[in-house]
Amino acid sequence: MDAAFTEQRARALLALTDAAGSAADAELLALGENAVFAVGGLVAKVGRDASLVPRARRELRVGAWLEDCGVPAVRPAASEVLIADGHPVTLWHRLPQAVRPASPADLAKLLRRLHALPAPGFGLPRRDLLGGVERWLRLAGDAVDPADADYLRERRDGFAAATAALTPHLEPGPIHGDALPRNVHVGPDGPVLVDLETFAVDLREHDLVVTALSRDRYGLDPEAYAAFVRAYGWDVREWEGCAVLRGARETASCAWVAQHAPGNPAALAEFRRRVASLRDGDPAVRWYPF
Repeated sequence: MDAAFTEQRARALLALTDAAGSAADAELLALGENAVFAVGGLVAKVGRDASLVPRARRELRVGAWLEDCGVPAVRPAASEVLIADGHPVTLWHRLPQAVRPASPADLAKLLRRLHALPAPGFGLPRRDLLGGVERWLRLAGDAVDPADADYLRERRDGFAAATAALTPHLEPGPIHGDALPRNVHVGPDGPVLVDLETFAVDLREHDLVVTALSRDRYGLDPEAYAAFVRAYGWDVREWEGCAVLRGARETASCAWVAQHAPGNPAALAEFRRRVASLRDGDPAVRWYPF
């Protein structure tokens, strides 16, 4: 991974593409696994490193497939991935300005439509929720306590085995993989799914545990969670496997924050808060989005 993946680096990569317009005038929308820029009527996603090229290609196929299925989602503006110094760049139609924030109920309605679909005609991976743990901990380096890193590795291995042994309540199939209201955009025509890079074919419960965890860890209003359950039609907390998927996601979330710890005291403090709550076995300690 490019550890120096800054806004300036991403702009330089964007400038190497032919279809991005003026990179200097592009508006940065987000900087994470991708740098996301608004460029005129398009959105350009610049991948952090070359290893993300296959995922970028898959995300474009998912966008086209959802369009064919009539599921409201962000639409690709080009069918091929552009390559800039090895980094993937994908182009998307820019969505109109949001009319309001997305709610958990908006997300639930979209998940119902998605979860009604059979698997597409192209391959989708399993939801490798824990696959990034080693990479994120490696990026954290000496900024985090080695004992905490080893603890998360042990949790990763245990929850990976436990997840593989789960018996689902719902029929497995296509899932979003990171089903949060922040990945729903509510425009004049209603809610649409965005950030399609984690699409997979796996347990549908993956998409539901996210909101249950938001209720327990991130301060989601219980009434908003109840609206999510009503809109979807089932509460994943009734499923005996819920605690396993929750534990896997908590492990991944801790490691994800760790990668931001070098040079970022707020990230380090949040990492320590999360790991301490897991070590203490306290499922109610408040975590803060990062």
